[in-house]
Amino acid sequence: MIALRHVTKRFGGRVALDDVSLAVEPGTTHVLLGSSGAGKSTVLRLILGLLRPDAGEVRVEPTAPMGYVVQEGALYPHLSAGRNVVLPARAANWSAERQAARLDALAALVGLEPELMARYPHQLSGGQRQRVSLMRALMLDPPVLLLDEPLGALDPITRASLQAQLGRVFGELHKAVILVTHDVREAFVFGSVITLLSHGRVVQQGTLADLAQRPADPFVTEFLSAQAPPPEMARELRL
Repeated sequence: MIALRHVTKRFGGRVALDDVSLAVEPGTTHVLLGSSGAGKSTVLRLILGLLRPDAGEVRVEPTAPMGYVVQEGALYPHLSAGRNVVLPARAANWSAERQAARLDALAALVGLEPELMARYPHQLSGGQRQRVSLMRALMLDPPVLLLDEPLGALDPITRASLQAQLGRVFGELHKAVILVTHDVREAFVFGSVITLLSHGRVVQQGTLADLAQRPADPFVTEFLSAQAPPPEMARELRL
């Protein structure tokens, strides 16, 4: 269980989060949706313990290592893909045999050929780098996985393919997953629960159907409509 209760966070005179409450149950995927500057990444940093709230409470139970994936992967360029992945296991003093077995299992899970583990990040495509980053985050089998705009730098075709694959992976792993995105389609693909943020405040929480059919504020409709194709294009494309 992850819970934020009436959390406020300021940076100098700027309020990044204003009385934010949300809860993430084990085995569910929770999407933090909103524009840049809405406070989504601040929520992740509070959950990770990188920041402390100025008011309110952040609870993570059980307290255990969390997997964290950022945009573009943040892989070490001087290490091979495989060496990047096993870094957490090396720090935990796993045996070489255990590291190798886990590396093979994770490569199969995310659909990467074992031979790619010998390549360096600059030799991999953007989608492959993100899969490697996900493998590293999953190396120690953490109960919680946090993803901060993990697909934001990818082209639309690669992004759509990875969305489908990650949705399958999340379903198989049964972990608590929190994913940050500004993309409504991505929220639809991943989110069993969506929290829409604007200027550090929660505007609405629920499924995408809840937001679309029962908007709590005009901003909800405005945000969802801004990413929808014009009606004439939708009719032409039969969307």
